[in-house]
Amino acid sequence: MADSSEFPSMPLRPKASPPPPPPPLRGGGPKLPRGPLFLLGGAFVIALLIVAAIATGRAGIVEVDAKEVAVVVNYVTGSRTVINRPGYTMFLPILGQAFAFDKSPQKFLMEGERDQGPSHVGKLTVRAKDGSNFWFETLEIQYEIMPEKADVVLQDSGPGEAFKYNWVRAYARSILRDEFGKFSSEEVADPSNYSLATMQSTERLNAVLNEHGILVRQIITPKPKFEDRYEQTIEKRKVADQTVQKLKTRAVQLERERERRLADIDRDQGTEYELLLGQLEEKRISAEKDAVRLSFDADAFKIGEVAAGQAEELNLIEQARGMAEKARKEAEGLRARVEAVAKRGDVLVREALAHKFASIIFEIIPYRRDPAPIRIEHLGASAPVGEVPR
Repeated sequence: MADSSEFPSMPLRPKASPPPPPPPLRGGGPKLPRGPLFLLGGAFVIALLIVAAIATGRAGIVEVDAKEVAVVVNYVTGSRTVINRPGYTMFLPILGQAFAFDKSPQKFLMEGERDQGPSHVGKLTVRAKDGSNFWFETLEIQYEIMPEKADVVLQDSGPGEAFKYNWVRAYARSILRDEFGKFSSEEVADPSNYSLATMQSTERLNAVLNEHGILVRQIITPKPKFEDRYEQTIEKRKVADQTVQKLKTRAVQLERERERRLADIDRDQGTEYELLLGQLEEKRISAEKDAVRLSFDADAFKIGEVAAGQAEELNLIEQARGMAEKARKEAEGLRARVEAVAKRGDVLVREALAHKFASIIFEIIPYRRDPAPIRIEHLGASAPVGEVPR
């Protein structure tokens, strides 16, 4: 930490007689007076002091960039003030000092076979729990200082870029080896496992680095590399896992296809069932309508038939009455005739015979004696009354 000892006071010139004048310039140039030369030297010294004050942050003013955070230290009170806003900040000159830090994201790279600088070291090699080795060709840690803890950074790391050279480098390799070494070579090849190790490494690094004002934002880990035999084994295992995964995916697809087809069948059967129900319901309604219609037709037919029967009955009754009346009248006529016949007697018989004989055709044949002749009166006597003998 810089203090006032960085700028020792200027030594005072001892009081003595003025120095002898300089020798005259060749060519007879003009001689400079003593007064202006002294003023020039004083101005030069003052300028140097101002430049030194500005360079060391003790000029009483500091400009903070948007990517910076500053800490103003008051050497009188010992207080430290964090300035986390861009612009100019005033403080007591000489008695205080401002320190600026870069708060933009930083990168710590682990790559290659040897260290190339504080922020670029050799690749990370890890021994797995099964005894095999694997490594990461390029592993990147992105970090930055915590602006609200810039005073802690100044106290623990010192001014400038000193925070970039110690803390991340001190903890990163050991924590990463510890977390990734919890897995075997087969397990660490699983992306979910080394993602878990990356997350746990980030948490552990922040647990120790936050105390020094440093925050790890992200650890970018590529796919780990193995020895050739492990690479071949892992590749075969990867191919087998992919095949198994494809088979599982295919099995899931087939199961979904089966479920879809069963659902389609159920839907089709349900649709057909609903259609049949609709048809049956339609037929039931039609049958009910037909039954109602037939009932109405039967009732109408019955009414018609009953009416026709009643009309026929009335007609037959009337006919019977007519026939009875006719028979009665005929009976009365017969009775009258019988009475007339009874009254007239033989006259009517003779009239009947006359009418009968009028219709008889006589055939004349030559005479011969009939050994058993039949007399007409014999015929008339033997025939019943009212009947003409043949």
